[in-house]
Amino acid sequence: MRHNPFKIVSDFEETVADYTGSKYAVAIDSCTNAIFLCCKYLNVKEVTIPNKTYISPAISIIHAGGKVVIEDKDWLGIYQLKPYPIFDAAKRFTSGMYIKNSFMCLSFHIKKQLKLGKGGMILTDSIEARDWFRKACYEGRSRDKGIAVDDVNSLGWNMYMTPQTAANGLALMQNISENNEDLPNNYRELSTFNIFKGCKKI
Repeated sequence: MRHNPFKIVSDFEETVADYTGSKYAVAIDSCTNAIFLCCKYLNVKEVTIPNKTYISPAISIIHAGGKVVIEDKDWLGIYQLKPYPIFDAAKRFTSGMYIKNSFMCLSFHIKKQLKLGKGGMILTDSIEARDWFRKACYEGRSRDKGIAVDDVNSLGWNMYMTPQTAANGLALMQNISENNEDLPNNYRELSTFNIFKGCKKI
């Protein structure tokens, strides 16, 4: 019987889903790519994000075919990519945090609450979305089939979390606190970067 190395990735996903209160979770190699995949899945057009945030959400929106609108709005821990039900939750990781009927993108960067070095996750309560994300981040392939027998019928990206990273995540989850404070928002304003100066502002 062929061993499936992604079993430990599924275990990590289930552990994080249970901790955060979501039905499903999909492990990705970064929060940046988690946001990109959510934007592709919803086929975003015009997306409003806070002016003071990290550059990668804006880049992900543009790469997914959307246009960035910059809003001067304060936030802590989490914000919505309006008007879509996508949330950048890179600065939040605590129990029961999931917002129903949303796509929440987590970061496991070394500076975040769950310090994996790099990694991310998408929380969702849609099984259809979960299945799409799982294939999309793994080159359009199924995680439980070898390339020799997999009937790949969609294009995807190489954005999956490795089993080694997931194993580390499982180990760290054993000692994660039930209540973690949001991390401070200490980002430079997007409008000060040349690449975003042409974005619409509200």
